[in-house]
Amino acid sequence: MPSLKALVRRPGPRLAEGLVTHIERETVDVELAVRQWEAYVEALRANGWETTEVEPADDCPDAVFVEDTVVVYRNVALIARPGAESRRAETAGVEEAVARLGCSVNWVWEPGTLDGGDVLKVGDTIYVGRGGRTNAAGVQQLRAVFEPLGARVVAVPVSKVLHLKSAVTALPDGTVVGHIPKVDTPSLYPCFLPVPEESGGHVVLLGGGRLLMAASAPKTAELLSDLGFEPVVVDISEFEKLEGCVTCLSVRLRELYA
Repeated sequence: MPSLKALVRRPGPRLAEGLVTHIERETVDVELAVRQWEAYVEALRANGWETTEVEPADDCPDAVFVEDTVVVYRNVALIARPGAESRRAETAGVEEAVARLGCSVNWVWEPGTLDGGDVLKVGDTIYVGRGGRTNAAGVQQLRAVFEPLGARVVAVPVSKVLHLKSAVTALPDGTVVGHIPKVDTPSLYPCFLPVPEESGGHVVLLGGGRLLMAASAPKTAELLSDLGFEPVVVDISEFEKLEGCVTCLSVRLRELYA
């Protein structure tokens, strides 16, 4: 039967050196970040997800943002080629982890660049953000791997935030949510719900209407609760200082079979 599995990667000692692109750098409390990460992982486990820790990559400050290193559709994993050259060493450990879980493995090759945070799956539609970290060749390679499996790949512009999923994610019914000032073209999505906070555009589907959300979006949590969803709130303040969000800290694999 299908099992819910999630890849995670513990923050390294150089976390505070992580890249920032669209925001001002702030001081990161690494000890607090580790505690927040542990609470995040526990929230996944408490909601039925089996977590697998990828080997630490302590020399890579951004390695905790494991979602950027791989895209998984059905049982196929596409190992990313991050747009930031300093992040490319992060992928080796992730490749080993997804292979152990039974995924068949493909790779993005030069000149393509692709960050997993630029990929939003809504059913069999895969939106891929074309922006600062993902280029046209990366989009073409993702399309070549996943369209034969039945996916419909839709490229969308990203210019106001780091990654597509820094702007939008999707609710269980496929409604895309985002904070309008950070979304390039809301009309590209068949059903779009504007939310009042930037981090309110970031949800992780835990199953059964439960949504993992950041504590920094209380108004959005209230809105989604009123719509019948159940927010599960975690504090990820230290990762938000590095343009991270709840989606970045794990890779959720829903279609693997135990």
